[in-house]
Amino acid sequence: MQNKIIKLKEEFLDKLENIGSEDDLKSLEVEYLGRKGKLTQILRGLSGLSLEDKKKIGKLSNDVKRELEDKNKEAMEKIMQNSLNDFVDVTLPGKKITKGHIHPITRIQNELEDLFIAMGFMVLDGPELESDFYCFEALNILKNHPARDMQDTFYIDPASIKNSKGSFDKNGEYDMVMRTHTSPVQVRAMQKYGAPLRAIVPGRCFRNEATDVRHEHTLYQIEGLMIDRDINFSHLKAMLEIVGKKLYGEDTRLRMRPKFYPFVEPGSNGEYTCFICRGRGCKLCKYSGWLEILGCGMIHPNVLRNGGIDPEKYSGFAFGFGLSRLAQLKYGIDDTRLFMSGDMRFLEQF
Repeated sequence: MQNKIIKLKEEFLDKLENIGSEDDLKSLEVEYLGRKGKLTQILRGLSGLSLEDKKKIGKLSNDVKRELEDKNKEAMEKIMQNSLNDFVDVTLPGKKITKGHIHPITRIQNELEDLFIAMGFMVLDGPELESDFYCFEALNILKNHPARDMQDTFYIDPASIKNSKGSFDKNGEYDMVMRTHTSPVQVRAMQKYGAPLRAIVPGRCFRNEATDVRHEHTLYQIEGLMIDRDINFSHLKAMLEIVGKKLYGEDTRLRMRPKFYPFVEPGSNGEYTCFICRGRGCKLCKYSGWLEILGCGMIHPNVLRNGGIDPEKYSGFAFGFGLSRLAQLKYGIDDTRLFMSGDMRFLEQF
């Protein structure tokens, strides 16, 4: 009797695996669990057994019956769910297809790329894992130069890079870093294209610093440079005035104030009239009327030499914007960490 019950259970489960419709499942239920089902007939035949066998076989039969009923219920729920998924009511309104959003930093980048391409500039790219030479030394920032303290750098351990082929300096130290700015591409572009040269370099940079509403370990910049014969500071100023009008309107004015950058000489800060208050003073510009947007200057002769260009024949200017900061100012975003958060509540606003 015990073997017969176990065999019925196995038969039921084997047939259950091949059931594909609600009608077939109901037929299987009637065949084994109905009033005249195979398992029910066994339970009715317990009267001829001894008391001890009745307890033993009865318990087994009831356990098997509950198990098969549960399996039958699960199979029915699965069939019903599949039936609902397959059902299509053509009279119901369709599901709204949501559109993706262009990231605010990408919006700013696209605007600037379109502007500079129209003026004959190339759009270049470079490696994010950069050598110390291109990131610092080629830009006139030597190892003991105090300007290195201006940028907190991620130095890369060669053991962390599988099959690393990075370079080593004369002291045997591994010299690969995560680039802190897009400026390394300046020298790479000079070496590849020579002079004359007009190019912009948008890209991602990395700083090893604590994050807050104004600072993030990952940021975006756009670098620009122009090299030719007889390029002077007035060309730089004219170019930046065009950029300011493109970004913030035709009434935008530019103010330039001296500032030290090791890779330019002379160097300058570029400030535009606040696009909120139009120079009258407000909370955004700290009531100064001006927004500090960029760094710029005439390319240092040492940088030109490192790029293979003779500074006696050619001169040039370079400038750099923080794309993250431009997007913050344009869209009134008060926390730079939102850009990299991946929070759809933030991104869907754009």
